[in-house]
Amino acid sequence: MSPSRSRLTFPPFLILLSVLEWTGAALAADCTQPPGPGVDWQRCYVDGRDLQGKVLTGARLIDGSFERSNLSKADLTRASGYHAKFISSILAGARLDDGTFPEADFTRADLTGASLRNADLRRARFFRANLTGADLTGAKTLGADMLNADLSGATWTDGKHICAPGSIGQCN
Repeated sequence: MSPSRSRLTFPPFLILLSVLEWTGAALAADCTQPPGPGVDWQRCYVDGRDLQGKVLTGARLIDGSFERSNLSKADLTRASGYHAKFISSILAGARLDDGTFPEADFTRADLTGASLRNADLRRARFFRANLTGADLTGAKTLGADMLNADLSGATWTDGKHICAPGSIGQCN
């Protein structure tokens, strides 16, 4: 008679939880975290907040909503904001350098004097956004919607061309 072998079985959610803990991956963002470098606000609603001058370098803002928030002079360098919504937000003088914002929505956002150097803005929406004096040097703008966006005085993606006054929807 062979000794009986007991077979341990674990529910799939426990296996997934163990793998996530072992790899250090988080199950969900903590939307109550205070603003700071590396904050994880993925899928969080941060609408109408005053984040003026806050340092959010390397933040995870994927699918987050920042509608009507004040992010003027905020540092979003290397932030990840795929599909984030900045509709009617103030980002005047903000730094979005080296950030990834593909498919982000900046409709009616104020990006006056903002720095978007080397930012990934592919398929982002800038409908009626104010980009006056913004720096787009090295930014990836393939498929970006700039319909009625004010680009007057903005430095274009080549880093050499300054958009003429009255450049609406395209850099002239």
